[in-house]
Amino acid sequence: MLLIGGLVFLLLCVFGSFAASGGAIMPLVKSMPFELITIMGAGIGTFLMGNSMSDLKHVPGAFKTAIKGPDFGRQDYIDLLGLLFFFTRLAQTHGVMALESHIETPMESTAFAAYPKIRDNKRVRNLICDYLRMISMNMDDAFQFDEVMTRELSKNLKEDTHIAHSFQTLADALPALGIVAAVLGVIKTMGSISQPPEVLGEMIAGALVGTFLGVLLAYGIVGPLAVRINSVVEEDARYYDLIRVVFVAYLQGNPPQISVEIGRKDIPVPLMPSFEEIDTTISELAIG
Repeated sequence: MLLIGGLVFLLLCVFGSFAASGGAIMPLVKSMPFELITIMGAGIGTFLMGNSMSDLKHVPGAFKTAIKGPDFGRQDYIDLLGLLFFFTRLAQTHGVMALESHIETPMESTAFAAYPKIRDNKRVRNLICDYLRMISMNMDDAFQFDEVMTRELSKNLKEDTHIAHSFQTLADALPALGIVAAVLGVIKTMGSISQPPEVLGEMIAGALVGTFLGVLLAYGIVGPLAVRINSVVEEDARYYDLIRVVFVAYLQGNPPQISVEIGRKDIPVPLMPSFEEIDTTISELAIG
């Protein structure tokens, strides 16, 4: 909602102040559709040239991400720590083979069933199961485990932020595309140099609308959109990284409760639950 509210406020301030100061709206209204077609058409063309088909499929999801915000909230972090505690405690008390029934058929697992949002999120579920499987296959070197998981998380983050970087590249190009539209308007004006001054003045004003729109779209809309997408993706990446932190802490020889506490300390401050909340959560878990 902040994204939409900010956009509305931006447009009201820009066009409202222009109208309130006595600016002529008609040249804007008459020229804007054609200038937008030139600028946005060229922008979309460059965007298509710079991305693959698989990248373009993520564009609708990127807009949804920007509007909706992060997928994971405070309770989601609490739930994840509770589930990770269950698995690490189960491995400690009953051995790593006790994990097999949960990681091979997670959709039927009673542990995952207690946290349906985690169970139904394919990426989170697979990340937990894949690395618990490595632990069950005696991959107990914490440094090697950390390196492998860090590489995967870094790869995923790079792929997830690619579309944001593409939007930023588009934002960088829009002012120049606005100049292209303005130059075309000037060429059109020069072709009508015999017209009366009032007509030429309106045509020149229309040409300048191209530069105005290019800068406004770049720094007022597309640029902030790219920043918003990137920040949301990076915030969600902290949720996935929490899995790595807890598992690595456990493999380093820490008890499950200490491993979870180490993970809690890595949660972003606005979302970090208190020690008491986590202690209450894990004390209610039954390890069969």
